[in-house]
Formats: sequence, C-alpha cells, structure tokens
Amino acid sequence: MKRKILLIEDDADLYSLLKYNLEKEGFILHGSQTGKGALELCRRVQPDLILLDIMLPDSDGLDICKTIRSQADLAGIPLIFLTARASEADRIVGLEIGANDYVVKPFFVRELIARIRLQLRSHSEPARVLAAGGIELDRAGRQVRLDGETVSLTATEFRLLEFLMSRPGVVFTRDQLLSAVWGHDRAVTDRTVDVYILRLRQKLETDPADPAMIHSVRGFGYSFEPRRIEAGTAG
Repeated sequence: MKRKILLIEDDADLYSLLKYNLEKEGFILHGSQTGKGALELCRRVQPDLILLDIMLPDSDGLDICKTIRSQADLAGIPLIFLTARASEADRIVGLEIGANDYVVKPFFVRELIARIRLQLRSHSEPARVLAAGGIELDRAGRQVRLDGETVSLTATEFRLLEFLMSRPGVVFTRDQLLSAVWGHDRAVTDRTVDVYILRLRQKLETDPADPAMIHSVRGFGYSFEPRRIEAGTAG
C-alpha cells in the first residue's frame, strides 16, 4: 500500500521538486503552499507522515505542529520540519514541541527520503501486545487479560483502553478521547467518556474508587499511568 505524505511548503520550486521525487519513489503526495487550514487538511488526508515548513507566509509552522500534537487523532503522525532555521536553539525547540526530525534547508532530496523512510519504519509496526500494570492488551486478538485472566470488554471499551495504553502518562481531554475513540460523526457527549472510564475501572481496577491505573485529572480529563500499590501503604 502506498504511503501518504502531507507537504506544507510555501516555496513553489521546492514544493514541485519534492512532489516529483516523492511520487517517483512511490508515495502519494498531498499538500498546500500555505499554513491556512493545515489542521483540516491533515484530518481530511490522514497522512502517514507530515513535512512542514516552519516559516510560512501566513502561519508559524511551530504553532501548526503544536496544534497537531494537541489533537488526539493526529498526535501520533510522524512530523519532519523543513526549515532554513539552522541554529542549535531552533533545532531543540522544534524537537521539544513534538517534531520527529528537523531538516535544515538546503538539503539533499535523497537524504530527506531516507529520513522519511526511517520515520515510517519506526511507526509502521505498533506493538501487537500492550502490557502495563498487570494488563495485557492483544491488538490482533482483540483480547484483554488482567493478571492472566481474560477480561470481557465491549468494542468501545477496548478501543478506549487501547488508545490510553498506547500513550501512557499523557493526559487527554474528554473531547480528545471522543474524537479518537468515537470519531467526529458522533451523537455522544462528554459524559459518555466518564461512563466508559467508570466501566473500565470497574473491570480492571482493584478499587475503582481509588484507581491505580486510569487516573482523573481534575478539570482536564484522563490518563493511563499504572502505579503499584505497596502492601500496607495508605491509598
């Protein structure tokens, strides 16, 4: 299956050069020469990787990256910055806000393609089994075990648990979880997330009222971060 790349680059010559070479390498290229509507374009295309210029005429690529990383349904897409900003400080900022790689212009197209393939390889084979806190979630078998015992989950409960377990320690808002698990065409509310979190806790937590794995973050949302409760330790 051909991989989809989203290119956001305002330099028309560089855009055409990359389009030609990436399509020649077998990729499907979608793109824009402005930053306007980048988030909507990303959602529509659902790319396997994003190439993003930082200095766009109408937007700041750093802000676009931050926005993409804040969206639960897009946060996992590999992103490579293409930029003329070459200082060490610029590189550090780019990587710290969520870029997977940082390529300084001018660059060799062959090197960029090699970097793209490296990122795609790194993200193409998610672990079949997620394991933490005594839970084993088998993605292929669609099964969940707690301390070796099979736990019966509905399809939605499974998707919610899988999403949280695949991003341990990350706090998601209810709206982000709705987008990631229920999708955009949904007739559900924020309260739905609370109900399903409670169901998961009842099935997986030793004490659902004092969860050790699926945590509430007051005023924000939920995260999955197992902690071991030592015997004799107060809750």
